[in-house]
Amino acid sequence: MIQIKKYLFGMIASVLLLGSCDDIFRDAPYNRLSQESIWADPLLLDEYVLPWYRNMSNGYSIYMPTSSWLKSMTRDFLPWYGDQITVSRNDWYNNSYGDVLKCRENEIMRRSLNEWTNCYTRIQSINLLLENAGKISEGSQKQRILGEAHFFRAYYYYMLLRRYGGVLLIDRTYDPLNDKTKFPRASFADMVAFIADEASQAATLLPVAYEQADAGRVTRGAALMLKAKTYQWASSPVFQRKEKDFLGFTDDRILDMLRQAKATYEELFTLGYKLMTIEGTTLDEIKEEYRTIFLTKNSVESIFEVQHSNDGNFDTGFGHKLDREASAPSFGGIYAAYTPTQNHVDEYGMRGGKTVVDPAHPYENRDYRFYANILYDGCTFRNHVMEIHYTLFGGKEQAGADLTRYGTSRNAGVTRTGYYLGKFVNEKQPIDTDDTYGSSQNYIIWRYAEALLDYAEVVFRLGDTETALAKVNEIRRRVHMDALTSLDWESLVNERRVELAFEESTYWDLLRWGIAEERMNGSSNPLKAMKIVKEEGKPDVYTVSNMNAKPEAVRVFKPMQYYWPIPWDEVRYQNIEQNPGWVEL
Repeated sequence: MIQIKKYLFGMIASVLLLGSCDDIFRDAPYNRLSQESIWADPLLLDEYVLPWYRNMSNGYSIYMPTSSWLKSMTRDFLPWYGDQITVSRNDWYNNSYGDVLKCRENEIMRRSLNEWTNCYTRIQSINLLLENAGKISEGSQKQRILGEAHFFRAYYYYMLLRRYGGVLLIDRTYDPLNDKTKFPRASFADMVAFIADEASQAATLLPVAYEQADAGRVTRGAALMLKAKTYQWASSPVFQRKEKDFLGFTDDRILDMLRQAKATYEELFTLGYKLMTIEGTTLDEIKEEYRTIFLTKNSVESIFEVQHSNDGNFDTGFGHKLDREASAPSFGGIYAAYTPTQNHVDEYGMRGGKTVVDPAHPYENRDYRFYANILYDGCTFRNHVMEIHYTLFGGKEQAGADLTRYGTSRNAGVTRTGYYLGKFVNEKQPIDTDDTYGSSQNYIIWRYAEALLDYAEVVFRLGDTETALAKVNEIRRRVHMDALTSLDWESLVNERRVELAFEESTYWDLLRWGIAEERMNGSSNPLKAMKIVKEEGKPDVYTVSNMNAKPEAVRVFKPMQYYWPIPWDEVRYQNIEQNPGWVEL
């Protein structure tokens, strides 16, 4: 498995931007490493591409500083901005994450600058390598590295397309200090065509699979998935008949984009991806095997993943603290950083022939994925029965163990929604205070189940409901859920929300479907929490209420947020138009 080494990042950035670096490779002449040395050395070439992988996503490696002067270092979890999962530490709402959640424009502009800079830094390094491709020795490594280059150039432009629409389409090295060229904003159509073409080139160069030593590198399947998702993104009605060509198509290309997406997904399906199987038949067996899907690195279902270090080490590798940060206080957790909402719990359907949730027993007969994804009151985790309820004694409520802060810190968190995270977490991972070692689960960017659901959506919109239903039922059968007998848009969306719960795509779906204003605003979609009160001799009382006292102030999404602001220095220098709604502060 490829490992991302921290010390390489600064070195490679210096190499690709300045052409040399000091005191890194002691055997380089005059303490300098020339670009020519990189193109000629197989080891250095492999090191050169590592920042392309590392900077595509932080994975589960979050950092939530509460000091204002550290805000620029914030790394958070994109699904927190949707409505399926949230944080429960109050002080985290005072940092950069809280500012973006509340649509504080100066913080979004700062985030935007970081995103823009990161993408164009990688694109510059990729362009440099492609311009020097002739200096790389012929062979399988060259073919693979060129495939990686075309994939990542497409991937970083795909990231830019989703955030900004049409941007500066630069396919060569560019030094504004010596090159006075000005770049216009590319049209949305040109962006889509460029990304698809780059992904196609990558697919012709990359292998279907690698030996174990290179597991985790981009494959032909990842390139085809990127191409298909670009067409799927561009097929959204919100990007049709736009007045400005950099905000979307000026005509209607829905059918063309859907047909292109359909053909590309069908090509992807020929490569042999499979759903991981679930052999068990009892609730506990199905639950555990479904959870295993997200703990298995680079499985038969995986298309592309962020490769976290196997030993979870923070100093020499790329570990993370997901299990510690998701942990309930009964296990020593102080963050409650990944707490599912009642909004999401309500998305799980029923089994056993039932269609309506029993309000007196809301956790009975639910979709098997509910029990895998959600830790709820009364379930067992780490050999502990979760106590996410209050008990009434003498008219006073006494909090259960998993609603009682661990330790003495006033900032220690407990769930504010009534739930803890079951999906992604490793029940066997030790929870301790060792800041060197942590968790090692990979962060899945794309998997075969998502490709099936993408395809189902595409063919449904093309009018082929029968094929869409078959793909949805393939997902449901894997987890032993009854097949649906018919399919409408609402049930298709709900299946996607359940199967891809807390995965990054659920956030982007809200934007591409044009429903972010509804679903990401506290005024129209407040996050809901469950409170359970038990009293001896009486039925348990389940009460659903708003998680935030003033939800309209905590979660704010304005129309201009569909596209983030291009950095103002770039707008002035290139003399280009800013995205709608943004003004310089």
